[in-house]
Amino acid sequence: MGACKQARAGGQAGFTLIEVLVSLLVFSVGVLALVGLQGQAVRFASDAQHRASATFLADQLLARMLISDKTTLSTFAHNPTGTTKCAPTAAASTNAIVVEWLTEVSQALPRAVSASQQITVDTATGQVTVKLCWQNDESALVADQNHQLVVSNQVQWQ
Repeated sequence: MGACKQARAGGQAGFTLIEVLVSLLVFSVGVLALVGLQGQAVRFASDAQHRASATFLADQLLARMLISDKTTLSTFAHNPTGTTKCAPTAAASTNAIVVEWLTEVSQALPRAVSASQQITVDTATGQVTVKLCWQNDESALVADQNHQLVVSNQVQWQ
């Protein structure tokens, strides 16, 4: 009878080890899922920060236009033609305000080259459209994954 009790105790010990290993596996999968969620949250926060910066930069340009001389409105146009996303065409602006602003854009947004930015100006109505383009780290690996923000406003002088 004593030998029978020893056999059961040994069998129970092995079963407990399997339970511990399964628990460890479930815990590991949970931790990996949390790490993945954390990474996704960081990417979303980064994207939100870039969109906020782009909005601020577009508003800043519109404000600079508003305090400039009304007769220079047409000089703010930068790559004003083209409908392909983040691939505008035509001449780049030589306006000092725009050139300085484009430098600020390239410093604030990742991979935001001045050739990808577009400013269209309708001198008759004062309608200005600013299109900002940039690429986050993960979107640089995938073709045509540019982020774009478009702000349109009518600039009116008093």
